[in-house]
Amino acid sequence: MADTNKLGKRVTKYREQLGLTQEQLATNSGLGLSYIVDVEEGNVYPSVGSIIKLSRALGQRVGTFMDDQFEPDPVIVRKSSREEESSAKGANGHYHYYPLGKGKTDRHMDPLFIRITPDEIRETSSHEGEEFIIVVSGKILLKYGQEEKVLEEGDSVYYNAVVPHYIGAIDGPAEIYAVLYTPM
Repeated sequence: MADTNKLGKRVTKYREQLGLTQEQLATNSGLGLSYIVDVEEGNVYPSVGSIIKLSRALGQRVGTFMDDQFEPDPVIVRKSSREEESSAKGANGHYHYYPLGKGKTDRHMDPLFIRITPDEIRETSSHEGEEFIIVVSGKILLKYGQEEKVLEEGDSVYYNAVVPHYIGAIDGPAEIYAVLYTPM
């Protein structure tokens, strides 16, 4: 796995470049101050929804917090060389993220392969943009607004991410491909 505090260091860097305090970033992002501190110190890796809120509050692309270097087009990620970038465990479940567009600095979407383990707590999140998900293995619970749907291998879903939503594994681990679009 990559440097687990890389994202926290980048959040700190962009926050300081803007002259923001941690309190101001918490207010601007809608995230709690203790959460901002934990992210910057590398104690927690934020969920995708939280990364989107941080990137918007800091005026950066989502990928800014994950990319290490420029890759010329086309960016190809072989299954055998796919690397876990980070994992997030907390109120929104346990997710292992494998970025698939890393290094494409001019991208408008963030493609990810995500391994998910079941979690009892099923909190929804919301953020600007859209998400497209394909279930590779296992079963996924989709909570979208007031609706709940179970998605199985081969099923897909495309939705407006501003509506409160939750994606989580049920009946064992699951794997998905997700493409996130967040307008700048």
